[in-house]
Amino acid sequence: MTSELFYKIALAVFAYLLGSIPWGLVLSRLFGAVDPRRHGSANIGATNVARVSGLGLGVATLAADMLKGLIPVGVASIWASTGVGSEVYPVALALLAFFGHLFPLYTGFRGGGKGVATAAGGFVLIAPLAVLCATMAFVLCGCIFRRVSVGSLTAALILPLAVYATIDSGAASAGAALASAFIFIRHADNIRRLAAGNEPMFRVGQKNN
Repeated sequence: MTSELFYKIALAVFAYLLGSIPWGLVLSRLFGAVDPRRHGSANIGATNVARVSGLGLGVATLAADMLKGLIPVGVASIWASTGVGSEVYPVALALLAFFGHLFPLYTGFRGGGKGVATAAGGFVLIAPLAVLCATMAFVLCGCIFRRVSVGSLTAALILPLAVYATIDSGAASAGAALASAFIFIRHADNIRRLAAGNEPMFRVGQKNN
């Protein structure tokens, strides 16, 4: 095995293991907050952490989840070679971190988050303008409808389209589309509640929402 191949495999494993860290749960325990799996939507993501434990802890979870995607891709952009497969490799790392977040090793592949923040972190170095467009859509729709799920779903819908429109990379477009599909799958309950008109509005520090 060449040193380059070993490096790529090691970084790929690192991306998944880093993505698997359930920061919402870790930070909640570290700061003595309630277990997000037992309150609110029972999700470990930033939205539910903010809802049940306060905005500060929610923002910290958001930043940590974004870094899970950003760090492996950032390392690859600095150290990886520009040989064959260089276009695919950063996208693969972003997806490995993303799927680590959805199916975390440390919790038996169960109880993962919905992947929005980790996907944004993973693609921000690959297609920064596309992530900016998706983020603007998230903020706009989230503020208008006061439901994070609406902002998340809109951002997930826009991301692959924006990637396709802003960079010439079939691998990145396909990777963004795959991430988007899984984000929609993870939001199945939210979609059902939105259709029924009973999706709760976002409020900070409401354990029973």
